[in-house]
Amino acid sequence: MEEARHFIGGEWSAASGGETIAVLDPSDGQPFTTLARGTAADIDAAVHAARRAFEGAWGAASAVERGRVLHRLSMLVTIHQEELALLEARDTGKPLKQARADSAALARYFEFYAGAADKLHGETLPYQAGYTVLTIREPHGVTGHIVPWNYPMQIFGRSVGAALATGNACVVKPAEDACLSVLRVAELAAEAGLPAGALNVVTGFGHEAGAALARHPGIDHISFTGSPETGKLVTQMAAENHVPVTLELGGKSPQIVFADADLDAALPVLVSAIVQNAGQTCSAGSRVLIDRAIYEPLLDRLSGAFHALRVGPSHADLDCGPLINAKQQQRVWDFLSDAQHDGIPMAAHGEVIPEAPESGFYQAPTLLRDVPASHRLARDEVFGPVLAAMSFSDEDEALSLANGTQYGLVAGIWTRDGARQMRLARRLRSGQVFINNYGAGGGVELPFGGVKHSGHGREKGFEALYGFTVLKTIAIRHG
Repeated sequence: MEEARHFIGGEWSAASGGETIAVLDPSDGQPFTTLARGTAADIDAAVHAARRAFEGAWGAASAVERGRVLHRLSMLVTIHQEELALLEARDTGKPLKQARADSAALARYFEFYAGAADKLHGETLPYQAGYTVLTIREPHGVTGHIVPWNYPMQIFGRSVGAALATGNACVVKPAEDACLSVLRVAELAAEAGLPAGALNVVTGFGHEAGAALARHPGIDHISFTGSPETGKLVTQMAAENHVPVTLELGGKSPQIVFADADLDAALPVLVSAIVQNAGQTCSAGSRVLIDRAIYEPLLDRLSGAFHALRVGPSHADLDCGPLINAKQQQRVWDFLSDAQHDGIPMAAHGEVIPEAPESGFYQAPTLLRDVPASHRLARDEVFGPVLAAMSFSDEDEALSLANGTQYGLVAGIWTRDGARQMRLARRLRSGQVFINNYGAGGGVELPFGGVKHSGHGREKGFEALYGFTVLKTIAIRHG
């Protein structure tokens, strides 16, 4: 098996300590390659390479030049879209159709930020006579990016794309479970003309390479996507150097379905929002809150849809692939075991196909009904294909249930009542609210982030550019 190495300063390099990490295929649980096991020394080398790029060729590049590099990278990603999808599918276990959508989204991120690079403007401010006051936006310098395993390409694109567009040099630490597509994109970025050191990728474990990146004194900003527990640790480490952090930390997102909803339109979306990527999605619609007047009819329809779901290896390209690893599989099993112990009824579940290797990390999509609001299944993130159904009697109860968790990332509202749509949208404690849809097809242009334990700061869209820049005020006295 050929080792996947770090990409530092425009060159491939082995881990400074010489150690490697086995990479398992989630579809069969077997190793198929190895990664360099990065250490603090590797992170240090990457940070210094990024600093040289920022103080050199990349830092001197104009906004127009940065945009052109990102545009060329977008084109290269499009050319290599199938190659990247195959890497991502094997690395994460997701169905090929999902991996193909991810590689297309990656190209779109670079396309969007290529076009935005020279459109980030400052302002002139009215002030006292004899002064001209203006603001400009400048890059932080060297930014650190800790990327999770569930959507390596997409989260890399939304984070690194915005950082590069604004002139930062980047050090990326992808999750040890899924690095291969990110490493290939770093190679494509060099081919697109990105100067050596402007983008560096160090692989390794979170508690080693990730921690070293979060606390490195040469980092000027950190972007982290992951669990609230790890996000807290990253924030504490970054605080040692007074470094700002953008956090996207997951959710327990509700979809609220009223009796007047178009159920034909809602049904496939309710299912896909929890089944996509085997439920391993921060914004997964993992709770469905149903108007009591249609609770049983909608549950019957949901049950039929869940019974039809099929799970198998990534190359089978079914409704679901495997979970990422044995640890995540056990986490989902623990939630389901608790549900069984506490008498929560299982309304329906899908099927793992007989051809799926027994050594793979599979879990059939599961629909649970009558989940109590106080139960952990209604409050905590499972990060698997498990949908919790609950009923409500009126708007106030629906809002109480929807807002009744520590999270606040995404919410969906299904109703034809326009006044109700806006009442609920304004009162939901959530970073994104979708009305009669969910996710808006990914929406590269749409600012994304949460409130409460779902994090702070925004990625995606033009708003992300503000997070990767520092506002400077210049006051000129000219009499």
